[in-house]
Amino acid sequence: MFSKILIANRGEIALRVARTARRLGLSSVAVYSSADSKALHVEACEEAYCIGGAAASESYLNAAQILEVARQCGAQAIHPGYGFLSENADFARACAAAGIVFIGPPADAIDAMGSKSRAKALMETAGVPLVPGYHGDAQDEDSLALESRQVGYPQLIKASAGGGGKGMRLVECEQDFAEALVSARREASASFGDDRVLIERYLRKPRHVEMQIFADSHGNCVHLFERDCSIQRRHQKVIEEAPAPGLDDAQRKSMGDAAINCAQAIDYVGAGTVEFLLDEDGSFYFMEMNTRLQVEHPVTEMITAQDLVEWQLRVAAGEVLPLQQSEIVMQGHAFEARVYAETPARDFMPAAGQIRYLQLPEPGEGLRVDTGVRCGDSIGTNYDPMIAKLIVHGPDRTAALAKLVLALHEYRILGLNTNLAFLARLAGDPDFIAAEFDTSFIATHHQRLFAQHEEHLHRARVLAAAAMLPALDNRPATASATSPWDLRSHWRMNLPTDQVIRLEYEGEPCDVQVKRQPGGWLFNCAGHDYRLAGSWIDQQRMRVELNRESVEFAVLRDADSIALACQGQAFKFEIPTAIHGAESAAADADHPRAPMSGAVVALPVAVGDTVEAGDQLMIIEAMKMEHAIVAQVAASVSEILFAVGDQVEEGDTLVLLEVE
Repeated sequence: MFSKILIANRGEIALRVARTARRLGLSSVAVYSSADSKALHVEACEEAYCIGGAAASESYLNAAQILEVARQCGAQAIHPGYGFLSENADFARACAAAGIVFIGPPADAIDAMGSKSRAKALMETAGVPLVPGYHGDAQDEDSLALESRQVGYPQLIKASAGGGGKGMRLVECEQDFAEALVSARREASASFGDDRVLIERYLRKPRHVEMQIFADSHGNCVHLFERDCSIQRRHQKVIEEAPAPGLDDAQRKSMGDAAINCAQAIDYVGAGTVEFLLDEDGSFYFMEMNTRLQVEHPVTEMITAQDLVEWQLRVAAGEVLPLQQSEIVMQGHAFEARVYAETPARDFMPAAGQIRYLQLPEPGEGLRVDTGVRCGDSIGTNYDPMIAKLIVHGPDRTAALAKLVLALHEYRILGLNTNLAFLARLAGDPDFIAAEFDTSFIATHHQRLFAQHEEHLHRARVLAAAAMLPALDNRPATASATSPWDLRSHWRMNLPTDQVIRLEYEGEPCDVQVKRQPGGWLFNCAGHDYRLAGSWIDQQRMRVELNRESVEFAVLRDADSIALACQGQAFKFEIPTAIHGAESAAADADHPRAPMSGAVVALPVAVGDTVEAGDQLMIIEAMKMEHAIVAQVAASVSEILFAVGDQVEEGDTLVLLEVE
């Protein structure tokens, strides 16, 4: 076994690897960008070295600098985590040339599966069933258009060199193909440095089921059962579980055998995942193989009681696999929910900002939070916006899902938008509970998953109004309170105090009427009465009795807004000022603004063009994803304020429109 390893990654996976290394008595070395100098993974390792600027291309993708650090510190091996250099065959070869072990598969195996087109050709030769499509070498526009027509619609254009939903576009009809191809190629080139694509027939209701495999250098290869990763947005996984619901032993064996055959066909060594599409009739098709540890590996660890990072280290050190196939036992059920900084209601647009309040679920058996951030850290635009992975395990699916829902209700983050409330709604959806889903689940159930329950909104407004009442504020006051003018109570000599608190939610104002009553307060919101009594627990938490129900919630108050998190829901209310209202909304329609920081990658319009509502004006890339800025009204383009390649900041005016 090694004595020192370098972890060529950041965030939760770097901490995850360091944790196992420490348990095994290995010294670990962190590398970090200038943006990550105070990151948790830097503190988690015995040594840490800065390798460049904030941009991944200047740091975590700087293979030469990472190898130089490994030489300097005497690391015997490099663990690449996932993403960045984890599936880079050239980096694996460079490690070997430097006499440093790459904790991953051989470079030739990475090459074989690194190109989706080549991988499909190999699997076709090996007799593994494939989705009908085109994965040939001809990449000119005319050839691809011809192949597109032959494949038929709907279809998926997919980046040949990558995964994770990058460079992937759904094409419903022939008229949409050309634009989708340009967009897919541009994103593929930006993400993987390779704009080649393949085309696949799009299955309407498949499930995404993958097999975790492991192979050693002694000819042994096993699988550690399957994971169901069907719940996705933007072709990226949101909730994963193991085992896959409804998969019988015969299907599991067939899929496991196919995955092992796939690995053995390319002389694979290490951890890998073979991904399949499982059709409604029970047939399955090879999709791709990821030659690394997957983000969702913890659910496999939960059901097998194995540490997959430890397996990686032992195999890389030349040891035999810890267990043979017959010794690997599956117990219980596990879920993983990915907690992202994003705004689900805006097509899951990534969010950036500081985590100003953080409350993790109560720790306990069968519950694990893998994270790389803490309260006070910021989620920037240089890296993926994942905050954490919430993993639970129970004796069966029902018990594990109940534990997941409870943990999501206890998990609270304020300061930036997250998907926590969306995850709670998804995990509690009756069809998800019944395991009736496919990869289109979120799109199919969009209205239900994104519906805002009016009663929840009214309650949230009342709680926000309560947090704004000075009379309820029992926290230490800044004033000495020796004068009656310093008192925070709403005492009046003859009449009860009445007041109105106006709060705005997603542009809609609402008045909350507040009246003092003996022993508490009476709130009226949208014609509904709420009786409330309570006080602050600390500077950011309140506990109240609301219509006889005990409610605890977190609060974040700014000069012009108030945010709260309660029982799996999060709300942010604006406190209206003179500058808010229809005039500012109209101004935003005339002059679209950047929803977040990023780089301009395309300008579909020019000055003088006429556009209709919904037409694309500009495309911004942020957090590895493209975001289209569209016109809200029919207008003509009078000025474009940024060029392709320019950086924009959140709130920047991008285009000036002259409304017709």
